[in-house]
Amino acid sequence: MPDSYPTLDYQPKMPRRTDRGIGIVGAGGIVNYAHLPAYKKAGFKVVAITDKNHEQAERTAKQHGIPKVYATVDELLRDGDVEIADVAVYPAQQVEIVAQATAAGKHLLCQKPFADEYVKAVRSVELADQAKVKIAVNQQMRWDAGIRCARLLIDQKWLGTATYATIQVHCKTDWSLWPWIYQGKRLEIMFHSIHYIDSLRYLFGEPATVFTSGTRAPGETTEAETKTLSIWEYPSGLQVLIDVCHTTWQDDPYAIFRFEGTEGVIKGTIGLMYNYPSGRPDTLEFMSKRNPGYWFSARLQSMWIPDAFVGPMASLMRAIEDNSEPETSGRDNLHTLQIVFAEYLSMAEKRAVRPDEITG
Repeated sequence: MPDSYPTLDYQPKMPRRTDRGIGIVGAGGIVNYAHLPAYKKAGFKVVAITDKNHEQAERTAKQHGIPKVYATVDELLRDGDVEIADVAVYPAQQVEIVAQATAAGKHLLCQKPFADEYVKAVRSVELADQAKVKIAVNQQMRWDAGIRCARLLIDQKWLGTATYATIQVHCKTDWSLWPWIYQGKRLEIMFHSIHYIDSLRYLFGEPATVFTSGTRAPGETTEAETKTLSIWEYPSGLQVLIDVCHTTWQDDPYAIFRFEGTEGVIKGTIGLMYNYPSGRPDTLEFMSKRNPGYWFSARLQSMWIPDAFVGPMASLMRAIEDNSEPETSGRDNLHTLQIVFAEYLSMAEKRAVRPDEITG
């Protein structure tokens, strides 16, 4: 029998106080099927909501039992019960709301992408620093069970020195759910693979260079990329592959991760991508030289949607309590965005790009 087992306590670490008032800015789909169900499970206190579509805000408030609906962001931010603004709007608009919220002294959880331009993200971080408030980004895949368990295994030295890592997702995405994304000039990396970029950074740190090829399937009308292949290189010799296709017509879609090291292998599936957005729990298996010949299967029961959405808000609340940085702080997310924009520069110039080339 194996002589040792890992500790896989992958649930989010909760704050001492869960009753800080949350004001929601935006009443779109992600708020209704992810944010609010997650917050209800966690016992968080949502006190108000606003949306430019006031009727949509009213419907969301009624469905989820939110006591106050405001016509404008300013009205919501004047509410003394609101301590945290949870912003779920288009990335191009986010910095404007950050400016309003920081001026009002509110802490912030911002939807990803943090911004559509790197300089806007930098500005948001500066505004929060000047106001002495906390700002986090909703990169919730870090709390998805498979990714969180992989981090625990890596921290406990089951993998050894990482040598290869991949996330591969081939699925059929219905972009009619987000027509504004499909009509834009940036799609797959900015709005989907950004999750994988942030999670791989979380697991393995910053790459030295990235190279990305992006294209689309025949017949697609978007100008943006819907299929991408990205390779990251590290000074250690670690290689990372992100392989994503949103136009899989076959009946065998897959969403897998595999991380190899000198001492072990971690592999599994990303459950959300099988029948999005209902999905299924992740799977995770690993083996290590510490127990040769045994593959361990972890029992993972939580779901990316909605369960992982507890993580960023809980981390923000803990940072407020301890006067520390949220795990997915705005400053940390600048590094994720550097890789995002480096991948776009790589696509445009057909070369390997250093993320630190992205400065403005």
